[in-house]
Amino acid sequence: MSVATLDLSRIAPAFADPVRESQAVFREVMECVARPGRITRFDRAPQAPNGLSKAAGAVALTLFDFETLVWLDPALADSEAEAWLRFHCGCPLTVKAEDAAFAIVTDMVKAPNLAAFNQGDAKYPDRSTTVILQIASLEGGPVVTLSGPGIRTTTDISPQGLPQDFWTQIETNQAQFQFGVDVLLVAGDQLLALPRTTTAQIKGG
Repeated sequence: MSVATLDLSRIAPAFADPVRESQAVFREVMECVARPGRITRFDRAPQAPNGLSKAAGAVALTLFDFETLVWLDPALADSEAEAWLRFHCGCPLTVKAEDAAFAIVTDMVKAPNLAAFNQGDAKYPDRSTTVILQIASLEGGPVVTLSGPGIRTTTDISPQGLPQDFWTQIETNQAQFQFGVDVLLVAGDQLLALPRTTTAQIKGG
């Protein structure tokens, strides 16, 4: 699918004020990365097409551009969500997880392991993939205790809808710092960040 062949009448709108709104979203994302476990809400973000949450859409509109290689969950292939991202962000897509600057995952069970994405290298550790994981909710799941930079002592989160081995993947990811991916958990219009520096332990585990 190319932008040239898109039916523009079916493309949902993006930010009404792209400069101000993208700046506001960028500040919130950076604040969440600096303070892991903090939940922010993008309640004024535009409604994204089916398959994308409002938070995932807001992050994409803010951080994706024509130079940003994106891995998109196969479940979104040839969908309105893919068309929306191509049109508004101009981002090229890749099927190679290891090449992606960003990834949008809608089905963690079928998605590649976090280790399959770009982990960065000694020269450019910051060029690792930022993985955006869409889940059922940021609350109501098993309680997980976070610690590390940006957290005064510890903080608890309880995301819902993650596969059983997810926190093992996070442990492996954190252990190889300075390499590893950064994770953004999104549900509806909410987001919290799990940077590669963050340690996570299931409470009681």
